Amino acid sequence: MLMLMAFTGCSEFAILASGSSIAISQNPYVKAYNGADVLTIMSTEKSIKKHAYDKAKEVIDDKKSND
Repeated sequence: MLMLMAFTGCSEFAILASGSSIAISQNPYVKAYNGADVLTIMSTEKSIKKHAYDKAKEVIDDKKSND
């Protein structure tokens, strides 16, 4: 991998991005989710998963403090 980067002049991000395009599903629901996730990240700097994690953690912490 290191030799590939040195000989082709590709950045690490470019190599990762080119490999990940194969793994992306063609499912329309996945495409819609990914589009919504990009918009969410652009507006809030957090992904949908991070928002869900933070909210779940908040709910669990609130429940623990009430007990």
